[in-house]
Amino acid sequence: MFTAAVIWLIEVCPLTVSDLRSLDFVINRFFMKLFCTNVMDTVKMCQYYFNFELPSSIIEKRRKTFVACCVPVS
Repeated sequence: MFTAAVIWLIEVCPLTVSDLRSLDFVINRFFMKLFCTNVMDTVKMCQYYFNFELPSSIIEKRRKTFVACCVPVS
């Protein structure tokens, strides 16, 4: 429930690329501390195997879905 609310809040706020990178940074640092590593490849693999998406990719997918629904089919 909390995650859905945060994602919704992020979606309605205008975010710059820098803002999205900052959100991704927080998640990546969390994974680094969780798995005691500083190797980004290891972090990416852990995120992949845990099926965890970064906020920037979630928001991009939702934006594309929204735009696809709003654009009339010709």
